[in-house]
Amino acid sequence: MAIHHQIKSQATATTHPGWSRIILLSVLGYEAAGAVLGGVLLIVAPDGRLMDMPTDIMHGFFSDFRIPGMILLGLGILNAFAFFSVLQKTPHDWIMAGLALGGFIIWFVVEIIILQELHWLHLMWGLPVMLGSIAAIPLMVRRNNTATVHKGLLFCGILSSVWYIAINVYVPMQDEAYSAASFTVSELSAIGAPTRILWVLLVLAYPLLFGAFGWGVLQVAAGKRTLRTVGWLILAYSVFNLFWPPMHMRGNEPGLTDTLHIIWAIITNIFMWLFMVLGAIASGKRFRVYTIISIFLHIVFGSLTFSEAPNIPTNGPTPMIGIWERINILIFMLWAIVFAVELLKRNTGINAEKMNAQTAKR
Repeated sequence: MAIHHQIKSQATATTHPGWSRIILLSVLGYEAAGAVLGGVLLIVAPDGRLMDMPTDIMHGFFSDFRIPGMILLGLGILNAFAFFSVLQKTPHDWIMAGLALGGFIIWFVVEIIILQELHWLHLMWGLPVMLGSIAAIPLMVRRNNTATVHKGLLFCGILSSVWYIAINVYVPMQDEAYSAASFTVSELSAIGAPTRILWVLLVLAYPLLFGAFGWGVLQVAAGKRTLRTVGWLILAYSVFNLFWPPMHMRGNEPGLTDTLHIIWAIITNIFMWLFMVLGAIASGKRFRVYTIISIFLHIVFGSLTFSEAPNIPTNGPTPMIGIWERINILIFMLWAIVFAVELLKRNTGINAEKMNAQTAKR
């Protein structure tokens, strides 16, 4: 009975959830239709008149929109093939979905670099691609249900933190006027900031990697409700973090996006504390103690950050806000790494026991 229950739990964990398949099909269909239509319009009218886009927005990279239109049409066709592949559940549907969505990620990155600006259309077409990329992960797991895939997904928890820390070191170096000690991380992507485009492009990898980690947590939960809840919360956190309303540069009158930015920060912290607490409950005593200390320090340095934040709109003194905030971020990033390592150890031990059991039967 125990073996039957274990097999049933594993089968349930590796099934591609119906809702994620619907999201993936919706994204592929949506992107395919938009890309095919847009590509055709750009090819028919290379001067961009049918889409109300002057050629000078490309800053000389292309003389007209003919080549970009052909590339966009090709991406649309690729997404259409991926749509039907996922719909028909072919053996290589996960590869097709990965190629289609990966192609669009490259397209948007190159497009933003060429245009040298972010437009609301990037949200309209880009955010679904990010959401579809996360929804495609369980499809890959279902087609490649191996311990290696689970380990790779869990390792994404480590990689996501390392990536975020790395870009937090690299991007500030690209603006001489930026002070990591007295400026917040959000000011790297503030409206009008010289590092805005670079930060937005690089930080997009974080929710994708952390979302992959969330799927990994679901795969190794093995019927444990608390751990499965952690996985779903990480996924929700990752989807929520695909977009952050930007703040204005310091010294400017706060607007709607500044208010939304604060709301996003509050909700993000609630997500963090929730899956940190539940992750601790699902783990051993030592990790619980470590989590309690981490949450306490996270709140302390978050409060120190918040105490200086009101001076940002007035361009008042914020001598330590960057340090407080970065310590606050580092506490969470280290917790995510330790949690991923804990799950990797646990998963390795479970796989070893299964192999020993199989060997004993032989």
